[in-house]
Amino acid sequence: MDLNAISGDGQLMSVIGLGLALAASGLVAGFLAGLFGIGGGAVLVPVLYQFLTVLGVDEGVRMHVSVATSLGIIVPTSIRSFMAHNKRGAADLELLKSWLIPLPLGVIGASLVAAYVSGNELKAIFAVIALVLGLRMLLDKPSWRLGTDIPGFPIRPICGAAIGFFSTLMGIGGGVMNNTFMTLYGRPIHQAVATSSGTGLMISVPGTIGLIWAGWGAADLPPFSAGYVNMLGVALIIPVTTFAAPYGVRVAHVLPRRKMEVLFGCFLLVVAVRFLFSLNGY
Repeated sequence: MDLNAISGDGQLMSVIGLGLALAASGLVAGFLAGLFGIGGGAVLVPVLYQFLTVLGVDEGVRMHVSVATSLGIIVPTSIRSFMAHNKRGAADLELLKSWLIPLPLGVIGASLVAAYVSGNELKAIFAVIALVLGLRMLLDKPSWRLGTDIPGFPIRPICGAAIGFFSTLMGIGGGVMNNTFMTLYGRPIHQAVATSSGTGLMISVPGTIGLIWAGWGAADLPPFSAGYVNMLGVALIIPVTTFAAPYGVRVAHVLPRRKMEVLFGCFLLVVAVRFLFSLNGY
């Protein structure tokens, strides 16, 4: 019996299984992203994590790979989205320019943290942020305001750095956080969404590079990984999510906006609770 052939067959089956799981996670995440009208990162990370769990990817790197691969997937969509919004003049370029330094600094800080925290610690960070965002979605009222316009120094750069830091650790483009920040200071939601396409670009590019560096040489990574970013996942999930998202959008147009926010808030709370319980072995 050819042991090398068996080994080769086993590796081939492992790659095929990984590819199918990544494609399936893209279908689910794409549909949910279209349904909720939110960037796919907050949806993709928990979905990808569950599929990597089924595949038996080592728990020590499972969450890192989910977060990093999500950021890699956001890069091309962020570029395309920002170019479209910028062409219409909808984004607040002045705000984005003021965040050119603090926001990437937050991303760099998150990459350094990701290089040293365990999978469970990264999962706990995701769960706590998801819990806060989920509660914000459920309790949000249009009348809530912190001011009539976005503040300057030092609040603006601090908030930019915080958005970059926490978004990178969650594997998201910062849309939910930036939308919240801008609308709380009286900006219209359409301008907030357009500007978030710019924050997504400023977060995903350095975040992807940072997490490739952070995971370089890490043990037990799935095949085709560059650091913590799984390149097979990036290549497969982008077209699959693009295919699946319109079907979620069709369902979303049947439901009122507020109901969508409540559903997404509930989704984040469920994910947060599942992650927190899993930390205790449940």
